[in-house]
Amino acid sequence: MSLSTDLCAPLAVLGHDVQVPLATGEKVGYAALDYAASAPALQRVWDDVAAYAPYYGSVHRGAGYLSQLSTDLFEQSRRTVADFLDLREGDQVVFTRATTDSLNLLAGALPAGTRVFAFETEHHASLLPWRHAGLTVEYLRAPRSHAEAVAALDAALAAGSPDGPRLLCVTGASNVTGELWPIAELTETAHRHGARVVLDAAQLAPHHRLSVRELDVDWVAFSGHKLYAPFGAGVLAGRSDWLDAAEPYLAGGGASRTVAREADGSVAVEWHTGPARHEAGSPNVIGAYAIASACRALTEAGFDALEAREQALVERLTAGLAGIPEVKVLNLFGERSARVGVLSFVVRGWNSSHFSAALSAEYGIGVRDGLFCAHPLVRTLLGGEEAAPSACGAPEPSLPGERSLNAIRVSFGAGTPEEHVDRFLAAVRELVTDGARWSYRNEGGRCVADTDRAA
Repeated sequence: MSLSTDLCAPLAVLGHDVQVPLATGEKVGYAALDYAASAPALQRVWDDVAAYAPYYGSVHRGAGYLSQLSTDLFEQSRRTVADFLDLREGDQVVFTRATTDSLNLLAGALPAGTRVFAFETEHHASLLPWRHAGLTVEYLRAPRSHAEAVAALDAALAAGSPDGPRLLCVTGASNVTGELWPIAELTETAHRHGARVVLDAAQLAPHHRLSVRELDVDWVAFSGHKLYAPFGAGVLAGRSDWLDAAEPYLAGGGASRTVAREADGSVAVEWHTGPARHEAGSPNVIGAYAIASACRALTEAGFDALEAREQALVERLTAGLAGIPEVKVLNLFGERSARVGVLSFVVRGWNSSHFSAALSAEYGIGVRDGLFCAHPLVRTLLGGEEAAPSACGAPEPSLPGERSLNAIRVSFGAGTPEEHVDRFLAAVRELVTDGARWSYRNEGGRCVADTDRAA
């Protein structure tokens, strides 16, 4: 797709007209290019939440009209999410706080003795929850192609005992490189060996149509705040058997069907089955409704159009960065690998924290720098190469003897205008060619412009 391709209009998001201060004291429209961390809320979602807010009421526990209305809204939101994910008959939707919460919930529900497999390339939310007593974890080396990923999983599953439950946790799209993983092939391989699969869709669901039925994964997890909904809610959806057999994630009201005192003074509890088993306490109705609203908005906008528009922006970005010799784009599967609107890079001669700070202070562009909660992956991609020194400092090294490793991540989505990508590319070229116009210092561990001193 050429750089002159006309794109459909971006979806309306909150903050599109926010003005932010530059180091000069001037203000400029903010270019939000950190969608992979948290996407701005869709205006449609915010309007839906605002319309519901006056009717806020307790859920599942009230006889009054507002309680009944809120209960209906909460359960309808569950059905909307199920439709968005194209779940199978018998699958369930559990509302959580975020992807991290969802995967920790599932980890606590795994049968004792489960062996978990995860590639070292995962986000920490997918890499760390399985360190539970009674579980064993095998971390697979970073693959350099889709075929290598499938072969590595096949070999790992074939090498171990086929007895006992096994689970693969894998991302749909990398939060570092944006690259798409071969989910269907990995799932087929896992199922052939009798293993189950949980898909971390935090970076996939906002960008691509997602069908649990077609991919045949056993569970999927994602966060509302990456799906253009406000913070505070997430989803774990999929098979019910292990969830219904596990102790509740939280013990309390809502999860319990009956509670009674025993003759010996103890308390006997009968737990619910289904989503209520793991949703103890008063649920986040607004969070669930916001996710459902985002699901409806994306579905109505049409994922074919959204994906085509995003891919045009990806091509615009990658072509622009390819024309800057000092920029090295990080890839796991190669330069031509398919990706969503997420890309990380380093700039020769620059510390990434310094470069990111200059993008913000001098151009009003928000990106992210660091290791992106995927430390093993970024180390692999950087090959142990240290970041350039910077007067303003950089994130503290996380391994003894390692001076500094960090990269820059730019990410976008359905609410990103073309102008933001073009402004970003122009800023990168100018910084590489002319350098920063301001001096920078370390403040609270972050690199910030010293507004009293030009460079």
